Amino acid sequence: MAWFKRQEKGIITPTESKKEAPDGLWYQCPGCKKITHIREHKSNAYTCPECNYHDRIDAAKYFELLFDDNEFKELDENMVSGDPLEFTDTKKYPERIKATIKKTGLKDAARTGYGLMNKELIVICCMDFGFIGGSMGSVVGEKIARGMDKAMELKVPFLMISKSGGARMMEAGFSLMQMAKTSAKIALMDKAKVPYISLMTDPTTGGVTASYAMLGDFNISEPGALIGFAGPRVIRETIGKDLPEGFQSAEFLLEHGFLDFIVDRKELKTKLTDLINMIK
Repeated sequence: MAWFKRQEKGIITPTESKKEAPDGLWYQCPGCKKITHIREHKSNAYTCPECNYHDRIDAAKYFELLFDDNEFKELDENMVSGDPLEFTDTKKYPERIKATIKKTGLKDAARTGYGLMNKELIVICCMDFGFIGGSMGSVVGEKIARGMDKAMELKVPFLMISKSGGARMMEAGFSLMQMAKTSAKIALMDKAKVPYISLMTDPTTGGVTASYAMLGDFNISEPGALIGFAGPRVIRETIGKDLPEGFQSAEFLLEHGFLDFIVDRKELKTKLTDLINMIK
């Protein structure tokens, strides 16, 4: 038996009278398409409760997940890129930087801070894919280098969370120089016996993979992350062979010895703390 029966035909509820769910209340998983409430998605560390798809998140969310009570001291927060090459593509580089800062609220594609993680002091640098694809320019390289300096000063572990499309083309050679600079800092950390943990997230590609992302004392990754240097098409055309399925996934890299382990984001803080305590 119907609880409600429309008596008049042709009556349509006016658009302004319709009640719709407010924007931002629901999250649809790109993997399995399951819809969950945004609060549940957040409490599950921004992973899908159905298929464990790890959503891309920014540095602010990683800091919230890792630092105790989300308390930390940020380093070099106001550092911004210059325009050494006076580069222009569809718009001038300074205009692109200003527009991206306005859109994202970020100054560049990396944030660095230090604080307690399960009562263990640690320095963390995390990349933001939302800032020009997480591209590595001079600011990113300098922030990483200064973060490593702080870790050596405090004699505490340094955690690098990579999420990047690679080097920033608008800075050309200045961007590529960051590969050498960060690699040299890692060598200095090794001499100082300061642990370096590299966490690769989806995606970690290009010059970032070819430098600091793969140079950790421990190279780890989130499940399902895309990790590689060049794209599959370029590699296929270069070697003239078909590529194995999923060859740039974290799971494939772990199987072939490029990663030490894969860690679920929900267990990340605990696993990192256990790792640091193990190597003390």
